[in-house]
Amino acid sequence: MATDPPVLALKDAAVGFGGEPLFTGAELAITPGMRACLVGRNGSGKSTILKVLAGVIQPDQGELYIQPGLSVGYLQQDVPVIAGQTVAEFVAGEAGAPRHEVDAALSRVEIDGDRMADTLSGGEARRAAMARAMLGDPDVLLLDEPTNHLDLPTIEWLERELVERRKTLVVISHDRAFLEAVTTDTFWMDRGKLRHNNKGYGAFDSWTEQIADAEIKSAQKLDQKLKAEARWLERGVTARRKRNQGRLERLGQLRAQRKALLTGQDLVKFELESGPISSRMVIDCENLSKSFDDLKIVDGFSTRILRGDRVGFIGPNGAGKTTLLKILIGEEERDSGRLRRAKNLSIAFFDQTRSQLDPNDTLWQTLAPRGGDSINVRGTPRHVVAYLRDFLFDEKQARAPVATLSGGERNRLLLAKILALPSNLLVLDEPTNDLDADTLDVLLDMLDSYEGTVLLVSHDRDFLNRVVNSTIAVEGEGVVEEYPGGYADYLRQRKRKAESGKSAKARNTAKSVKPRTGDAPPKKLTFKEQHELDNLPDRITALETAKSELEKVLADPQMFARDREGYETAAKKLAEVEQAISTSEDRWLALDALQEAITNKAAS
Repeated sequence: MATDPPVLALKDAAVGFGGEPLFTGAELAITPGMRACLVGRNGSGKSTILKVLAGVIQPDQGELYIQPGLSVGYLQQDVPVIAGQTVAEFVAGEAGAPRHEVDAALSRVEIDGDRMADTLSGGEARRAAMARAMLGDPDVLLLDEPTNHLDLPTIEWLERELVERRKTLVVISHDRAFLEAVTTDTFWMDRGKLRHNNKGYGAFDSWTEQIADAEIKSAQKLDQKLKAEARWLERGVTARRKRNQGRLERLGQLRAQRKALLTGQDLVKFELESGPISSRMVIDCENLSKSFDDLKIVDGFSTRILRGDRVGFIGPNGAGKTTLLKILIGEEERDSGRLRRAKNLSIAFFDQTRSQLDPNDTLWQTLAPRGGDSINVRGTPRHVVAYLRDFLFDEKQARAPVATLSGGERNRLLLAKILALPSNLLVLDEPTNDLDADTLDVLLDMLDSYEGTVLLVSHDRDFLNRVVNSTIAVEGEGVVEEYPGGYADYLRQRKRKAESGKSAKARNTAKSVKPRTGDAPPKKLTFKEQHELDNLPDRITALETAKSELEKVLADPQMFARDREGYETAAKKLAEVEQAISTSEDRWLALDALQEAITNKAAS
């Protein structure tokens, strides 16, 4: 089958900045309509390749091909904003694009071009930079961490924009859900070599496992050096799946406990297994409210956060996530409501601005500011270099200044510093920005072994799904609701809640409730019916969670071959759960319709 000629390509490229090459022999070809992601460890050269493709830097060797007449839009990782510029001037750039083109680009990201650029929030600045990259609707987009500082609605808008407009692009991103949604091809920078897979990021884990398995088998027949490389692959790529499976089981248990707390279901059993709630309380609030003038941030929110919980905070930028978080940990005053915190709280805070890092300090000084060659990591002594290796730094970097690190490496170092501190409450504000897949895996392991409580603000849907057992959604205008589970659970429950509300209003008959006297509704529901109506939403939520867990089990392609009986049992159970969900939803709608009829009759 004929393949379209490339519009942008690298051939045998190498870059080293005067030292040891970041990569050599890099081959890359971008064809029309390809949406490729560029993945690899922080510091491996991903951003450098994007700069070469954008013409910002020249390769030390090799060739760069750009199709004649091709227009390229480039979004760099950190875009400097010049004080005194308007947003429109920033977007127009040095070339001074026509104002109508600038306005067209800004209308897509919904920012006023007459605002001063240095007054923009982090998310607004990123959207303005995206408008600058999209100026004039370029043929190819080169995007370096486009989702940094963007909220979830904006990320979802960007996904639609890139896919529906069929943009040709090369993107670097830590956001796995974003990459899975938009990419058709994957380029992997692996140990100085650039590999290509003609599938999107969704196939990345299985592809890299295949590569690792092949190399391990080859290395077993060769010399000791390659055997050491094989052991690294076994500990790295091939071990990730096993660790993820273990984390998933523990997270499932945490989510079941959280559901019990929020809904009251199985609460007695939960307390017997885990100890009295009062002894495990970290934060307890009731009817919490906060406003700034006429802007409502929180209006009547209640929750209880226990030791060991991992709670995610989501919502649009400006809705009040950070304000609510600061109220809960005592850094912001509430207007009203009851709030209690454990007396012995020791908080470690990850600040996404990285203000806790001094660029002039070395990595060693950052971790051991008082000198010496060891640090105390939550009560355990560790050599500085060994601890740095846990976060994928090598020994040579230990004496390098922080200023030499990439954005992702700085985040990695700050995480190492924060996670070493003695604490029982870990507060993470956008910790995944600029982190590669391997570092995210390290962070997942660290959080899995952390014995305290975690509060996490993030727009990374995949990370939320892997970490949190409860999601607090700050929707704006004072609306704050908590949902047991991760981001996918939040979407499912929110969608079902909206659909159930619409269906209940549309239905005028109660299919499973028999009228007791003629067609006239009774004066009120029986005690049993009222109890059933009150508890059905919780039952449906529990059944949805069970369905999700069974689907994950059955998604394992090896399970049928490994445990046929277990597979068939799980499949049968899934069918039963799905039937129970349908029956419960019908019953809930019927009882709700009957109650509505009773209410309407009483009012008439």
